[in-house]
Amino acid sequence: MKASVSSVSSTFYRDLSAVSDRELVATAVSGFDGSFEELVRRYQRPISAYVYRMVGNYESALDLTQEIFIKVYNSLRRYRAEFKFSTWIYKIAHNAAVDHLRRSATREQSLVAGPEGDTFDLPIESSRLTPEQESERRERRVEIESVVRSLPANYRELIILRHSQDLSYEEIVEVTGLPLGTVKNRLFRAREMMRQQFVDKGITCV
Repeated sequence: MKASVSSVSSTFYRDLSAVSDRELVATAVSGFDGSFEELVRRYQRPISAYVYRMVGNYESALDLTQEIFIKVYNSLRRYRAEFKFSTWIYKIAHNAAVDHLRRSATREQSLVAGPEGDTFDLPIESSRLTPEQESERRERRVEIESVVRSLPANYRELIILRHSQDLSYEEIVEVTGLPLGTVKNRLFRAREMMRQQFVDKGITCV
């Protein structure tokens, strides 16, 4: 770790935004104060969004996100640089969210549709929409959220990771610990379930 820190130029300390996650972990472990703050800045928003979509409760998501970053900080020395840091932190977030859901008696969950997937397209923002189109877009988004909430938890989780967080199949395997074949099979089944519900609801533009 010390060798890694000494090899980083003074520019590192002036512009952390240009530094890789791996370098930030190394210097955070070595005691540089700004490194972990930069990791939090990079990942706080996507991690909190992922947790919220998993647990469906804003206050719980805030608490869990704080707990996740505390755990990340305390576990930095166990991070292995051959793995992507983003996958490692999502795995910690995944475990925290799943544990919360197992403890919670309330199973209501919410999802705000994310970026395009590889089988169906979710609504996207556009400043050129007319008021009527904007209203229709909001209505479609509500319908899609309802469809995702209706999925079994083990399918819903993979849809969130793939289509909201834009993780690759391999990254989902790392995060969930599921075999690649299981991930692909469940995503296929989840998409088919969603597609059928879209048809039943008369949603044809997703």
